[in-house]
Amino acid sequence: MKNIFNPMQRLHFYAALFITPLLITLTISGIGFLFFQEVENNVYKTEFFGHSSNQQHQTMNQAVEQVEEKFEGFYISKVSILEEPYNNRITLDDMAGNQRYVFLDEHNQIIADQNAKHTYANVMRNIHSSLFTENTFINYLVELTACWTIFMIISGSYMLIKKKLISNKSKKLKFQKWHGILGLIIAIPLFILVLTGLPWSGFMGSKIAGIMDNSGTLGQSELAVNPPKSDVNEIPWATRSNQQPASKETSAHHGSGEIPNTKIQHQITIDKVIAQAKKEHITKPYSIVYPAKAEAAFTVSKGSNTGVTGLDVSPYDEKTLYLDQYSGENLGEVKYQEYGVIGKWFTWGIPLHEGHLFGVANKVINLLICVALLVAIGLGLTSWIKRMGNRKVKVPVRVQKPMSISLIIVLVILGLLMPLFGLSILVVFIIEALLYFRDKKTRD
Repeated sequence: MKNIFNPMQRLHFYAALFITPLLITLTISGIGFLFFQEVENNVYKTEFFGHSSNQQHQTMNQAVEQVEEKFEGFYISKVSILEEPYNNRITLDDMAGNQRYVFLDEHNQIIADQNAKHTYANVMRNIHSSLFTENTFINYLVELTACWTIFMIISGSYMLIKKKLISNKSKKLKFQKWHGILGLIIAIPLFILVLTGLPWSGFMGSKIAGIMDNSGTLGQSELAVNPPKSDVNEIPWATRSNQQPASKETSAHHGSGEIPNTKIQHQITIDKVIAQAKKEHITKPYSIVYPAKAEAAFTVSKGSNTGVTGLDVSPYDEKTLYLDQYSGENLGEVKYQEYGVIGKWFTWGIPLHEGHLFGVANKVINLLICVALLVAIGLGLTSWIKRMGNRKVKVPVRVQKPMSISLIIVLVILGLLMPLFGLSILVVFIIEALLYFRDKKTRD
């Protein structure tokens, strides 16, 4: 007889014990992140929509110089040009990894600044990815929870059908029954939510990024993977071979001083970049990333998954433009239509996961899935508590048979697709094997 149900039941039970606390945290923080635009529009009214008392208009380049002078120790990495009524935003970084946002009104006058780490969206995002620790190990635990959630969906659906719980009218099993039914209802949308969240994960996220960078047919075009370089002929011949000066701190942190630089000699102004972007039909909102070295280019991009209030666009409108930093010449552009299958999937998937792909309806659907998941978890825990007798935990008894080959194959496939899950299931295999042989020896 095939031994599928019992090991599936045991794995489902122990997985629930392991991932439930973290899964609840991820679900609640996910709900919090769903409405980050609405929250930030109300909390940061001054930053987003305010006006400076200084009504004198200045160019964006003058604003950049003013920001650099005011925030000593920081360098400008990005300038975001947003649609009205949002104010434009300058992103600053320092060598210690700190980041600040500076907001400019319609006259390019400074209104306010923020510590990026403490903004609502970034706090929710950080909790969701690493419990606000920024620790790689915690990020791996979050990824492992996501992987086991996929297994829980598969195993829960199987057991619901196998035990015929849907038609079971036993009052003793009512919590287990509704736990299973609710889990089955949200199985597919929950699977999509988990899958579209994997690009942020520490291990699988890097693997997905690697596939995108190394396969133009699946990921991105060659131009996106290897951005074009500015023509060094634009630099005077006498200084063309000169390397940019780098402080000891810069070299230590960025290996050759490759940080976004507004002071590269003969570099065009940010105003010219904005004018050229308009000429190349780049519409607001978009971001401009400064080149990090002499031969690098300005990167002008419109993204569907920036996670920044007022900056996201439709996946169809996603575009990246490269401009020569000395002449402003168009060096090439990459549009959504040129992405490979994986690139397109995640261009749609990430905003779907974040809840802003198709407006309020997306948020409501994601919210309902999250609430249903929390209710399903509650029903599952209630079912387990009801089965406790004499304060002794009752766990699924292991059938004294080897695990079915077909189940092993399924677990191996899942392990190959989700390496962290594979490592954890290997540990489970070892423990189960030891228990099996111990019990067999006892019986003999």
